[in-house]
Amino acid sequence: MKKRMTMIAAVSAAMLTASVGASFADVTTVRLAKEFGVGYLPLSVMQKQKLLVKNAKKEGLDIETKWLRFTGGAAMNDALLSGSLDIAAGGVGPMLTLWSRTQSNYGFKSLGTLDCMPLELVSVNPKVKKLADFTSSDRIALPAVKTSIQAVTLQMAAKKAFGAANAQKLDKLTVSMGHPDALLAMLGGKSGITAHFGSPPFQNIELRDKRAHVVVNSYDVLGGPHTFNLTWASKKFVEGNPKIAKAFVEALNESLAFIKANPEKAADIWMSEEKTPLTKEEIVAIIKGKDVIWTAKPKNMLPYLHFMHQIGLVKNTTDNASDLFFPVTKEANEG
Repeated sequence: MKKRMTMIAAVSAAMLTASVGASFADVTTVRLAKEFGVGYLPLSVMQKQKLLVKNAKKEGLDIETKWLRFTGGAAMNDALLSGSLDIAAGGVGPMLTLWSRTQSNYGFKSLGTLDCMPLELVSVNPKVKKLADFTSSDRIALPAVKTSIQAVTLQMAAKKAFGAANAQKLDKLTVSMGHPDALLAMLGGKSGITAHFGSPPFQNIELRDKRAHVVVNSYDVLGGPHTFNLTWASKKFVEGNPKIAKAFVEALNESLAFIKANPEKAADIWMSEEKTPLTKEEIVAIIKGKDVIWTAKPKNMLPYLHFMHQIGLVKNTTDNASDLFFPVTKEANEG
């Protein structure tokens, strides 16, 4: 019996090792994910220029990368928890959700932010000029109901418009839909989607349509610029692969520097992997936009976390933004 119990314990330990964030020191393949949109440009540059592979070699590692695409953060979180993904990149909402859920076990945190960008709620319903104008006949598309950064921003805007008790008043009108599909659905006019809370370049494309207009701008809701996209991984992966974690952060900073120094070349990289009706000049204009900040440092994330905690979307909270990030991120940004 004792021998049998020992064998069971050994098998259980092996299964645990192979679960969430499965990784052993110096893994040979790193699995990364991103969504669609200009906000993921730093990762597009990283992938195209093989910056993670290059920086891993500086650490004495020979690795390969596998890049995956998702239409929402919830699906990426599922992939992370199943052990089929190592590093995710998405909006603040899904990252904070997983951070809160896993502080007592898997310890998901960020490896650095990608940017600050204004997100716009665009509608083609001529009767909708403000949130109070939405009716039961409207449908608002966004990446994931309740948890995406757009969904949380909508709730924050609703709180300002209707009072704290009605922060989730418009949730019943929201529909989970990837940005490309949401754009087509709203402009097509036959799906029932009358609004889309998106991101660049989708909102820019939508606003070309004479019917489209902005109802809410996230910078107005937050009182200024805020982090839009960021990366996150498990404590198990980061601590089990410290050289790769360091190489990733360095690759991210290198990518951000490239974008700021070479916006035209960065636009070419992004346009080579995503179809868009926008011209190169329009993409460059988004990249160089006065309201766009390419940075690995967080900005205005705590208001999102505190709000999500207040309305019960997350259980855990903090008043220190550094609690949301792995130490390697802070060390790299200060080095």
